[in-house]
Amino acid sequence: MTGIVCKDYVNIKSPYAIMNISKSIFEHLYSSIETYQELIILCIGTDRSTGDSLGPIVGYKLKPYISSYEKVHLLGTLDQPVHAKNLEDTINKINSTYRNPFILAIDASLGSFNKIGYVNINKGPLKPGLGVNKNLPSIGDISITGIVNVGGIMEYMVLQNTRLGLVMNMAEIIAKSINIALFKLYYKDKDNMSSP
Repeated sequence: MTGIVCKDYVNIKSPYAIMNISKSIFEHLYSSIETYQELIILCIGTDRSTGDSLGPIVGYKLKPYISSYEKVHLLGTLDQPVHAKNLEDTINKINSTYRNPFILAIDASLGSFNKIGYVNINKGPLKPGLGVNKNLPSIGDISITGIVNVGGIMEYMVLQNTRLGLVMNMAEIIAKSINIALFKLYYKDKDNMSSP
C-alpha cells in the first residue's frame, strides 16, 4: 500500500482509460529505458487484504504475456506476492541478479474520496507502506498506483473493506495497458514508431 501525491490521474471508468494509461506507460518507458536494459515489473501487495491486492492481481493477469518479451521479468503475483515482509529481500535479489535493471513498480494507494478508481503513472519511485505507516524502501524508475479507497483514518480497516470489484477492474485495466505498452515498445520498429 503506497502513499503518494498524485498529479496526473486516469479514471478507470473512462472509455479511454486503457488507451490513456498505455500511452503514458509507453512514453515513460520509451523516453527512459535503454535498449539493452532488462525491465522488471514489480507488483507490490498482498493477497491477504482486498485493498492491497491490486499489485498481485496485476501480476497474475500479466503473467501469461510476459514470456513473449525477452528482456522483461515479472515479480509479484497471487502465488508469489511481494509485500512488506519480503520487499527488501526482493530488492536485494533484483540488485544481485540483474545489472542496472529498469523497474516499473505497481501498488495500491489510498487517497481522497473523489479520486477512488483513478490510476496514476509517474516517473520516479513509489514508497510502499506509506499509506499504512510502514517504513519500507522506495522502489521503481516508473511507478503506477491505483487509488482503491479513502486514506487518513483506520487504514487497515479501510483496506480490508475495499470492494473487490473495483480492485479487479483496476487490475484488468492496468495489466492490459502494460501489455499494450510492452508490445509497442518491443515489437514495433522504434525508428518508425509514433506514440500510441
